[in-house]
Amino acid sequence: QVQLVESGGGLVQAGGSLRLSCAASGRTFSRYAMGWFRQAPGKEREFVAAIRWSGSTTYYADSVKGRFTISKDNAANTVSLQMNSLKPEDTAVYYCASSHTYYGGTYDRRQQYDRWGQGTQVTVSS
Repeated sequence: QVQLVESGGGLVQAGGSLRLSCAASGRTFSRYAMGWFRQAPGKEREFVAAIRWSGSTTYYADSVKGRFTISKDNAANTVSLQMNSLKPEDTAVYYCASSHTYYGGTYDRRQQYDRWGQGTQVTVSS
């Protein structure tokens, strides 16, 4: 069983930065990708960014391209999300997720992930 624990959320002013981290433990050897999703109040959970665990191919939602950067540390079993130029519309609970299934295309769908963290709140004030 894989456990994912997020950290790094908080309150920041618009234009500021935050760095989220996700630590994975348990049976992680068969992981193919890790991703970040977010869910704002009253909205569905949406894709933010993902990275393949083998190699470093990354995927981003259009809304965060150029502002967010996903990275990984294979040795430490962590994935991070550097968020710059934050906007009030980035306010949401951010979830880390891992996928243990190989897909040839992008990893931007919730159904592609089988393990989820409990989430960390990010609030951006205007």
